[in-house]
Amino acid sequence: MVGRMSLSLAPGVRERLRSEIAKVVVGQGEAVDEVLAAFVAGGHVLLEGVPGVAKTLIAKALARSLDLSVSRVQFTPDLMPADILGTSVFRPGTGTFELVRGPVFTDVLVADEVNRSPPKTQAALLEAMEERQVTLEGVRHPLGPFFFVVATQNPVEYEGTWPLPEAQTDRFLVKVKVGYPSEAEESELLRRSGGDFAPDDIEAAGVRPVLGRGELQRLREVARRLPVSPEVLAYVARLARASRSLPRLRLGASPRAGLALLAAARSLAAVRGAEWLSPDDVKAVAPAVLRHRLVLRPEAELEGATADDVIGELLASVEVPR
Repeated sequence: MVGRMSLSLAPGVRERLRSEIAKVVVGQGEAVDEVLAAFVAGGHVLLEGVPGVAKTLIAKALARSLDLSVSRVQFTPDLMPADILGTSVFRPGTGTFELVRGPVFTDVLVADEVNRSPPKTQAALLEAMEERQVTLEGVRHPLGPFFFVVATQNPVEYEGTWPLPEAQTDRFLVKVKVGYPSEAEESELLRRSGGDFAPDDIEAAGVRPVLGRGELQRLREVARRLPVSPEVLAYVARLARASRSLPRLRLGASPRAGLALLAAARSLAAVRGAEWLSPDDVKAVAPAVLRHRLVLRPEAELEGATADDVIGELLASVEVPR
């Protein structure tokens, strides 16, 4: 039953979504796959890259292709929690207070440069991301079933930023690195700049919805039920356990990180139209799931090692089931 459901829904989903997003985003196929996998798994995404590599555009184009509402918040040092969540406003005409909902009440919330706001404002997102609800004036307000946070941050500008605490980075299912395009992709981007509309104009580019809400819910159900062999489950567990004994790590993957790895891999496989989870799916999402959850030892950082370097060693050291 599960296999037939996946075959009837997933084939072509990835290609159709990529085709729509490619109308405004040149390249970045791996990043798009990882963001989509996080959405299908019901998680959130932290996009990291230098300015101008289409981080925000990826989020907006994906929202459009999934027919979801989107709100964007530019995080700044003076941004307050109420600017995100909302507040009560007194209406003199009626003599009553009215709740004005903030931009968090949407499907896709794009939190641009999330590390430019102080910790109090960053923490305002925690309940929304974890509990799918917002508490205002003591009243809980549920968020929609597709609520999805895509936060961006710049890895090279440190002045005027507040590093996200571990409690908050762990709320993101994946941390996706968005790099520079290839030479051919950059040439294509320049070619498009001479057209009749701005190359990042989603509406003018004709980006259209690929899936409706009912299909999105079914795709999530397919991902949750995708068959996983005992061997692949054991492989995920071995990866998490092996990370805790790596000499260059002060903190390895937690059991929750293992669950996140399994969920993201299942979602990626479902989007690709697979009938079961393979070790290759696990390896494909491992860097995005683990890079913000592993803590290097100070001496490893001094040597210039990165979390991705250690993840590569981890994947090479753990036997892959056949």
